[in-house]
Amino acid sequence: MANTSTKKAGNTNIVMTLLKGRTLLILAVLIIFFSIATPNFFTINTGLTVAKHVALYGIMGIGMTYVIITGGIDLSVGSVAGLAGMIAGGLINQGLTLKMFGVTVYFGVPWVMLIGALTGVLIGLLNGIIITRFNVAPFITTLGTMNIARGLANLRSGGATFSNITGNEALGNTGFDALGKSILGIPAGVIILVLIALVAAFILKYTAFGWHILAIGGNTKAAKLSGIKVNKDVTLVYMFSGFCSAIVGMISAAQLVASHPATGEGWEMNAISAAVLGGTSMAGGVGTVGGTIIGAFIIGVINDGMTMCGVSEFWQKVIKGIVVIAAVIVDQFQRNLQAKMALQARNESK
Repeated sequence: MANTSTKKAGNTNIVMTLLKGRTLLILAVLIIFFSIATPNFFTINTGLTVAKHVALYGIMGIGMTYVIITGGIDLSVGSVAGLAGMIAGGLINQGLTLKMFGVTVYFGVPWVMLIGALTGVLIGLLNGIIITRFNVAPFITTLGTMNIARGLANLRSGGATFSNITGNEALGNTGFDALGKSILGIPAGVIILVLIALVAAFILKYTAFGWHILAIGGNTKAAKLSGIKVNKDVTLVYMFSGFCSAIVGMISAAQLVASHPATGEGWEMNAISAAVLGGTSMAGGVGTVGGTIIGAFIIGVINDGMTMCGVSEFWQKVIKGIVVIAAVIVDQFQRNLQAKMALQARNESK
């Protein structure tokens, strides 16, 4: 009996180890598969293309990770990206017209980026206030702000595109397109992703705020009783998510050298997928920035790999949906297995 129990425990530990390392395992399998399926996949040019996309998914996914850890969801991220891109593109091409003074003000790129980022932060603030002060479910709240942001993006230009957003030297607003270029061969978006990831990971692991949002996701009532200012922290989390989305919108606009109001449609799915594939639990209380980055790589490899293999966009959506559902099922299985192992450990200690 003892040998049987020991064998079962060993098998359980092996399964748990595989579950914990599943993200890296999946990524490795995908890279090998697409390298075999299409000869041009495992090349430097393809790698740089994937990296550019991963940067967008990763930055947005980091903000989503914070939100999901608190037990929430943010469906507005794609629309916020589109709105921030339109705000930035409009400021560069058209400036800000002050009708009462009869003048048009053009801002330098740092100010354009700041205004674009603040746009995302304000949408996040709105989400946080509605969720915490009016007790509206995050799904409903962000579904509403998703449509608000998308509508504002279209209203900004009447549904038209701001093209050639390179600025004018005479107006002192050139350089925005640098966000879409490379520095020493590394895409600027990847550098921004690394910087945001390092800061976000440090906050989550080593600061009181990070511990608080993990506690909120684990047990909101207990967090309140322990003195954590739940409403304030949750609002800050949604503001951070809005900030990340706005940064993504501006990077995307810079890469295309154009702003389109439809930018970001469906990107909330990529952000959620990156977080969930990276081990962030939809039940809240569990998640890491590093895991989300790996999840973003998986989404990037799947998207670009399937495109290079000639898989239609419609089938890509079906496959990504299946991947997300599978990830949630595996996460639930892991949680149940961990609970079972903890119970067995307590019984053996008695």
